[in-house]
Amino acid sequence: MGTTQSGIHRGRLAPAEYETNFSDLHPRLDDHEALVAADRCYFCHDAPCMTACPTSIDIPLFIRQISTGNPIGSAKTIFDQNILGGMCARVCPTETLCEQACVRNTAEHRPVEIGRLQRYATDVAMTENKHFYERAERTGKAVAVVGAGPAGLASAHRLAMNGHDVVVFDAREKAGGLNEYGIATYKTVDDFAQKEVDYVLAIGGIEVKNGLKLGRDFTLADLTANFDAVFLGMGLAGVNALRAEGETLPGVVDAVDFIAELRQAEDKAAIPVGRRVVVIGGGMTAIDAAVQAKLLGAEEVTICYRRGKEHMNASPFEQDLAASKGVMIRHWLQPKRVIAKDGHVAGIEVEYTEMRDGTLTGTGETGVLAADQVFKAIGQSFEASGLGSLAMSGGRIVIDSEGRTSVPNVWAGGDCVKAGEDLTVTSVAQGRDAADSINRMLAAGAQPAVAVA
Repeated sequence: MGTTQSGIHRGRLAPAEYETNFSDLHPRLDDHEALVAADRCYFCHDAPCMTACPTSIDIPLFIRQISTGNPIGSAKTIFDQNILGGMCARVCPTETLCEQACVRNTAEHRPVEIGRLQRYATDVAMTENKHFYERAERTGKAVAVVGAGPAGLASAHRLAMNGHDVVVFDAREKAGGLNEYGIATYKTVDDFAQKEVDYVLAIGGIEVKNGLKLGRDFTLADLTANFDAVFLGMGLAGVNALRAEGETLPGVVDAVDFIAELRQAEDKAAIPVGRRVVVIGGGMTAIDAAVQAKLLGAEEVTICYRRGKEHMNASPFEQDLAASKGVMIRHWLQPKRVIAKDGHVAGIEVEYTEMRDGTLTGTGETGVLAADQVFKAIGQSFEASGLGSLAMSGGRIVIDSEGRTSVPNVWAGGDCVKAGEDLTVTSVAQGRDAADSINRMLAAGAQPAVAVA
């Protein structure tokens, strides 16, 4: 058994266990299962599920197409609104979006499986290499897209459809952004993120330049000088600090880095994990890190969240998933001090919290959790340079209803803006809609109005 430091080891499991543990969380429905699932849909005229979808997919139509044996047509209905519909079907919290709005909940307390049906249709189309869109005649206009994540890819695809030349700049070695580096491995297996990138880029007219970072290799001024329009779709690169003594000790790890390393690992047994792991946070990243630590062979995994269960950003489904894998979730605890032994993590001192006059307050009562590895999953921040005078608010880029920023001919969307939830599907919608706005501006030959803080 390999060891990186006290209590943290590689290869905790037998090789076959890794394959089982990291298999597909929700395998694709087969043809018969899809027909049965589709048959439960009422095909509502004013479908609340469609309203609840950030990309406004015509859900009743795509499910009806599945029910009539036309999954390819169903996939086109999905891709018309969401070109990354395959990934969204895998990772979006459908239980709090479209499926929560499903009218089947009223009578049966069980919605139509919209997410799994969406995956079925898009998987069929991608497996059969069915492409539905062609580039329009070249316009001679060039657009720069910064960030090859969901927002950037959705924007680039829609711009290419309209005949514009698109250059995508991304700081990472691979395109995909959060879909490639930030999603739990068991949610998107078989290198699906890269297959989806290839599917999106197949339309042509999109060049991806990897390893180029805004503020280091170029500035926003460089882009506005050389392109007719710019779309900023960067993710959140900064990780919030615990603000607790000892957080720089070996064994204290950023959860996003752990998830990214696991996603890129050819051999999951090579990823070290502690025997006792504590995860600080209450969002999807905390759940993903905790569950995967357990799947790597950690004996005890505890999530500590400073508020109550109902305040967690992770959906009830995700919380139940963690519990089903043996993760303990403890509420009303905040980190106070990481405890060291021989220079490494040995535990974490936590303080109980409560709401007092509407404010989260420490009670002064403390306790210690034994741990040899601590994951920080308390949110990310937007860190970017080279933006010049671009208006910001609350640490994010200011945009208007069309995604326009304070700088003429510059749009933004995705996690770098504060508009809607930080979800893959929201980023796709913002990238798509910004591309439509850019296209209207380029077609009219006029500069857009300017968003102000």
